[in-house]
Amino acid sequence: MLADQIILTGIHYLGTPYVFNAPSNRSDIFDCSSFTQYIFGLNGIPLPRNSRQQFLVGVPISFSQIRRGDLLFFSTKKRKDKKGLSKIGHVGIYIGNGYMIHTYRPENKVMISEIDSWMESFIGAKRVIK
Repeated sequence: MLADQIILTGIHYLGTPYVFNAPSNRSDIFDCSSFTQYIFGLNGIPLPRNSRQQFLVGVPISFSQIRRGDLLFFSTKKRKDKKGLSKIGHVGIYIGNGYMIHTYRPENKVMISEIDSWMESFIGAKRVIK
């Protein structure tokens, strides 16, 4: 299944350093959206470069419908008071059982996190795997 392959690809990069605004097509450093763009791209699904652009693609789904491989979008402390698309500041990939794989500034690396700790800033989910 493609979702499993995408997740395995992401797991391969666990521990890769986080660098804000990391360039596309690099696998030695990532920010949240370059990470999703890179690993989906390796699996034949092109994504735009940043999380706000990525939120514009795919099929919107409710949180109760999320499946492995879906993109999860969140606000951040810097963006929580913004409106609309500008509120989005983070993206991760749902890997099942209440966890996502992503990379984020405070921890500074690709990691797996419980999504419960992110739910107060949850904005939406998108399915980009056909």
